Amino acid sequence: MKIIADTGKCVGAGQCVLTESELFDQSEEDGTVIVLNDTPEGELVEKARQAVHICPSQALSLAE
Repeated sequence: MKIIADTGKCVGAGQCVLTESELFDQSEEDGTVIVLNDTPEGELVEKARQAVHICPSQALSLAE
């Protein structure tokens, strides 16, 4: 699985970071998502799915 982030869609809500700070951070410049680990394993896979699901701008997606 790979996390894909579309920073053009990201509104900087930070829900992904609140879901799992090991996977996501935010840019200090504009607040857009930064993916820290784009190939999560183990329990982080479920956290990645949760982040994709709650992203208000649908800027995150997963590729299997």
